[in-house]
Formats: sequence, structure tokens, C-alpha cells
Amino acid sequence: MLPITEKFIRTNFMNASKKERTELSLPEHFDEVDWDSLDYFGWRDPRIARRAYAFVPIGGDEVRGILFQQQPPLSKPQLCGWCHDVRLPNDVVFSNAKRSGSSGRNGNTVAVYVCKNFECSFNVRNDPPSPYDGFDMDAARTSRIEGLRERAAKFAAEL
Repeated sequence: MLPITEKFIRTNFMNASKKERTELSLPEHFDEVDWDSLDYFGWRDPRIARRAYAFVPIGGDEVRGILFQQQPPLSKPQLCGWCHDVRLPNDVVFSNAKRSGSSGRNGNTVAVYVCKNFECSFNVRNDPPSPYDGFDMDAARTSRIEGLRERAAKFAAEL
């Protein structure tokens, strides 16, 4: 993930109004983020309930910001639509984002089940369960990372 600044965050959302961009709170320890370990950057707003944000690379040096509204976790665990981690080490929640432009102003949204606190980059770097002796963990990890990047970018493109 390319490092981004507070100024970039406040000016590069696809689907947030000026008021929503102004109201947002940056995550605690924003200045200590390890950008090299992330495939996208996401956080929940500590001051505004159910609001979350993600910045997703969509190709080259382009990064798009997405404002989400998250629902409380369901009692039945869900699979994250981005990292596809089958171990469910964290809550997965229904997250919807209004579309950009006039479509979003008319109330149209796109939704995904995603890790509540956006732990996907961490999840895909953990070794998956080994299904058999000789299983290539490095190849599986690389495939999981690429899959996360593709699914997150595809979601951003849908907006």
C-alpha cells in the first residue's frame, strides 16, 4: 500500500460529502502505520458509531477512499468477502457504501461482508491451514494476498 497523508484522506473519497470528510476521525497511531504490510488501509471511526473508511489501491498509483456504514455482527459468523479467511479470527460485518455521483445521491449502495476492523491484510499473510503434506504455503499466501487486492479493487470499481 502506498503511504497516504491526512490531507489525502480528507480530499480523496469517492462517496463522502464534504461534511462527512470533515467529521471523520483518523485512527489512533495513524503516524505509525506500517504501510508495507497493508494491501488497503481501513479503520472504524472512533467517534461516529457504525462509520468506517477504507482506502483501496485500484491500479498503478491510484487509491480511492470509501465511506462505509457497518451493521452490528450477526450471531452466525460470515466469511469476509475480501480476505476469505476461513478461520474467522475476528468479527465480519455487513458494510455498505453509497455509490459515487448521482447514483449515490439517489440512495444506491454496494455492500460486502468485510472484517469489522479491516484485519484482512493480516489474515491473508497468516499461513492457511495445510490440507496435505507438501502443501506450498508461500504460493498459497501469495495467492491469498493477490485475491484480497483484486476483490477490494473490484469493490471500489463498483462504486
